[in-house]
Amino acid sequence: MKTMFWSRTTLVLLLALTSAMPPVRAQPVNQSTSQTPAQPIAQQLKPQDAAPAQPAPSGATDASVATPADTGTADSGSRSAKSLTTGLHELSPWTMFWNADILVKAVMVGLALASLATWTILIAKSVEFSMLRAKLRGGLRKVSGAKSLAEAQLALGSSKNVLSSLLHAAIAELRLSQGIPNDTGIKERAASVFTEIVRAEARRVRVGMGLLATVGAISPFVGLFGTVWGIMNSFIGISKSQTTNLAVVAPGIAEALLATAVGLAAAIPAVIIYNHFSRVTKAYLELVNRASGVAGRLLSRDLDRSHVGIHSRAAE
Repeated sequence: MKTMFWSRTTLVLLLALTSAMPPVRAQPVNQSTSQTPAQPIAQQLKPQDAAPAQPAPSGATDASVATPADTGTADSGSRSAKSLTTGLHELSPWTMFWNADILVKAVMVGLALASLATWTILIAKSVEFSMLRAKLRGGLRKVSGAKSLAEAQLALGSSKNVLSSLLHAAIAELRLSQGIPNDTGIKERAASVFTEIVRAEARRVRVGMGLLATVGAISPFVGLFGTVWGIMNSFIGISKSQTTNLAVVAPGIAEALLATAVGLAAAIPAVIIYNHFSRVTKAYLELVNRASGVAGRLLSRDLDRSHVGIHSRAAE
């Protein structure tokens, strides 16, 4: 009993002492000693295990992450687009001309020169017809009130046109017919001279019209000849290369068709300009015929006056 009493008393005292003692604080661990055993473990870790994976940005999508395979596909696509663009640039008219066969080049150069001649004729004859019409209309206005050949010639002065040529021819025929007792053939001879002058004037104003007609008629066929020759060369190239790839066939056919385009570009303006000047020439020749009629009437008046003077002197 005493032993149990002392054991319980000792347990109570130990509990009282334990509750009365202050709490023990944890001592700081030395940093150098704590890192020493951890170093071998950190060195054994791999970089991907040591570094935590960074989360992808919230705005990023799967399409923005380019893999090497995607990069190669994009590069090949860009190269294909670049080669296609280069091919399109190579099919320009100027490049096709330089790459064409020598005969096709000669055809296109000839057609270009014919087209240049057409536009030159357009400018030159437009200026010529405007000046001729202005001079002839002015001369007809001046001689509209004249009563004789001499008065009409004086009204014209030193102006040179087809009307002055007709008046000079009428006066020359009167002089050449002096001394002939019968003057009934003067009008016929003067009319013959007037016809020659009108025809000469018509030939003169039609200069260049033949070239326009020729260019308009044969330019399409010349261009077609260049096209046929170029297509023949293209087929020969196909047979040699033994391929029907469009990249091989297209340039030769395009160069051949360019000759036809140049031929049409030369022929169409030539036909239009020729028809225009045909109408202008017809209108101008009508003015020339009017001038011929004016000169014939003045000659007839002079002849009638001479007959009246002869009869009046005979009556006296």
